[in-house]
Amino acid sequence: MKKFYMGFFRLLSVFSLLLVGCSTNHSQQTIEQHAPPVSQSSGNEESGQRQAIPLGHEMITLEAGLEAVQFDGDYGFSNFLAQGGASSDSEVVQYLADNLLDNLSPSGIVNNLFGCSTLAVTSPSGDALFGRNFDWNTCNAIIVVSYPDDGYASISTVNGDFITQGAGKSPVGMALKMDRVRTLAALYAPLDGMNEAGLAVSVNMIQDHATIHQNTGKPGITTTTAIRLLLDRAADVEEALSLLKQYDMHASMGMMVHFAIADRSGRHAAVEYINNEMVVTETPVLTNFYLAEGEKNGIGTSQSHERFQILTDRLAQTPVMTETDVRDALSSVSKGNFGEFESTEWSIVMNLTTGEALYYHRENYQNQYLFAIERRLSQ
Repeated sequence: MKKFYMGFFRLLSVFSLLLVGCSTNHSQQTIEQHAPPVSQSSGNEESGQRQAIPLGHEMITLEAGLEAVQFDGDYGFSNFLAQGGASSDSEVVQYLADNLLDNLSPSGIVNNLFGCSTLAVTSPSGDALFGRNFDWNTCNAIIVVSYPDDGYASISTVNGDFITQGAGKSPVGMALKMDRVRTLAALYAPLDGMNEAGLAVSVNMIQDHATIHQNTGKPGITTTTAIRLLLDRAADVEEALSLLKQYDMHASMGMMVHFAIADRSGRHAAVEYINNEMVVTETPVLTNFYLAEGEKNGIGTSQSHERFQILTDRLAQTPVMTETDVRDALSSVSKGNFGEFESTEWSIVMNLTTGEALYYHRENYQNQYLFAIERRLSQ
């Protein structure tokens, strides 16, 4: 990979040479050049009745603040793990600069991480569904569908501002406007996603002065690279938990977080770190307070408790949900209901059985975008 990107700056003036095998059209295509968004249907949710949005190696703009792209091949993650992972965001960025971006100065590539809500449930047809709200200030979201050479295919979502803010008009800032560079950086900064094996994972912040900084001598992993690890390597919750135990976790930007993990068998769990010890709690709902029993239980925002109760009540009333039910549940706890400065920047209904994901942008729940993973696993 490093050899592939050799001479990076020499090629800045010849954009098409960096994107070997990709179209030479301008990167900011609109969705009209591809497929239209999937509009809200009258309850027909059969996967064979709808068409997913096709993607290529150039970013497409679905609407203002929402982009999507596909990556095929090797993005160096196995090598990242083999060389010891990373114990901080700056080390992740340094790895990218040294190994994938031809020694591009790492300054400003990754900026800071968020209230969020997740819900895991089964559909009437037996499909495992996973719903996710990402609550944040107005930001640019990037949906990445990846087909790595040495891992599971996946769909993931990135706050594009985390990998561009602060770079400005520097060489880094200019490089980050190039699709290939932005995509490579985005692959190391997912906040949620689903893979072809039927595993879903997302990260939620907890408002707490503590952080996660394990130091047991194991290879290091950060918040976002942990999500990449699970999407690339874990087929189910059990494998995900086993993988996380093999690494020392280091919270990105020092923020306390916990992970929601679910799989196509219907298992769902929260992974939290209490005094740097990993604790697992089986739960279908996760917001932004600790669920683990003990001294930290319940610590978090009062609103996160309210959102948790809303989702728990809906699940009790409707233990089996359609994709539309999950969408409506996510809408019921979106930020617009609470009159805050934040918004729910994206909501996702993931079908872990079919490999399809429905995206809703900035609380517009009448307009949806369908993405699908082309499975390479033998069924």
